[in-house]
Formats: sequence, structure tokens, C-alpha cells
Amino acid sequence: MTLDRATLITLAAAGSAAVLAGAFAFQHIGGLAPCKLCIWQRWPYAVAVVLGLIGMAAPRAAIAYAGAAAALTTSAIGLYHTGVERKWWEGPSTCTGGNSEDLSAMTGSELLSLDGGAAIVMCDEVAWSLMGLSMASWNALIGLGLAALWIAAARRPA
Repeated sequence: MTLDRATLITLAAAGSAAVLAGAFAFQHIGGLAPCKLCIWQRWPYAVAVVLGLIGMAAPRAAIAYAGAAAALTTSAIGLYHTGVERKWWEGPSTCTGGNSEDLSAMTGSELLSLDGGAAIVMCDEVAWSLMGLSMASWNALIGLGLAALWIAAARRPA
């Protein structure tokens, strides 16, 4: 059975929505606060969901290619984040280096807060892993899989 473009776009958008839901579940149910790079990885998924909604109504190849670009973007950020976690290269100075007391990353109100403030989540520390792969690594792989689905959608006749 061959799936048409609209169906593949729907599947790709649903996959992106599922990844976002999972990220929010890890954050709000699992208590794993995201770092700066984790947040960056969420935005392309949100774009892909919006593109999917548009693509369901108007299943155009250009929309599917844009969805693939969004998936490849989150995959690239995930690969970059994996490299930061594994110390292959430096990450953003505001969330790496093992210094959870990096005052330069805090706003004035955070510095003056009597609540103790939220801890800075470091980008170079692995908060969770499965089969030796961090969430960033899994994100890179899932993003590639979703990009392949988006590209398959773009190559299908409408």
C-alpha cells in the first residue's frame, strides 16, 4: 500500500507533535528541566507541526520540503548538543563549563530573588540516557527519521 502525500505529511507532523509532547512530559512530569540547547531543539518541531497543519489542507511538495528542513534543523541541533555533552566541542558559554553558579547568565531579578532561583541547567551534562544515547542524541536520530518521512511526502504525487 502506498501512502499519499497528505497522509505522509500528517504522519510527519504527528511525529513532531509526539516528540514535543514527550519533551514536555520529561520536563513537567519527569522533572527534567531543559537546558538552552534542549529548548532550541523544540522550535523546529513546533514549526514542523504548523507546516503539517498547513500541509494537511494543502498538501504541496514545497510544504513537505520545508517540513524536512525543520526536521533536519532539529537533528543538527541535536547532533551539536550531543557533541557538547560528549565534550567534542564547546557549547554556549551561558550553559556549559560545569559552573552552575554562572552569574552572567542570570537576570537582575533572578540575582535579587529570595526564592533561591531556579538552578541553571547545564548543556554539557547528560540528564537522561537510554542505551547509551542522551536525549539530544535520540533527538538527532528521530529528526533524521522524520526528515525522511517529510522527503517521502514531498516526492509523492499529490
